[in-house]
Amino acid sequence: MPRPDHTTLEPLLQRGYRYALSLTHDASKAEDLLHDAVVSLLRKRKLAEPAYLIATIRNRFVDLYRRERLIVMHPLDDREEEAADSNDSPIDAEFLEQALGSLRPPEREAMYLSCVEDYTAQEIADLTGRPRGTVLSMIHRARHKLRTYMENRTQGDTEARA
Repeated sequence: MPRPDHTTLEPLLQRGYRYALSLTHDASKAEDLLHDAVVSLLRKRKLAEPAYLIATIRNRFVDLYRRERLIVMHPLDDREEEAADSNDSPIDAEFLEQALGSLRPPEREAMYLSCVEDYTAQEIADLTGRPRGTVLSMIHRARHKLRTYMENRTQGDTEARA
């Protein structure tokens, strides 16, 4: 297999980072996830394959997610105060981050692969090892949750201004 050069490697790594970020919802965890996946794939000499990168990132995320579920962590900051102080428009970066954070990781993953990477439901099913129907259900549920989240935020802003 030919060695990947900078022009083919950078878009692949950017794609991998975006995917990792969609799973973790945290920039530093996404970087760590990508780094671990790249190191693993370099050892196996399969870095140039996008499917291997996506699968490796996903597998490492699942391991991390399971490990974190064993240790319960509570945030130290008070998110409710921040939300009460925010009077921005309904679609700002912080709002989008909160809306996506309300999704379960598998739903975020399915939404990312569908909306950003433009994979079909069958391709997502193949990448994640889930049935196609499950993928379609997760995408549907994620869109419904985001729509509801946005409607609630918009209603709250309208009532606060009245």
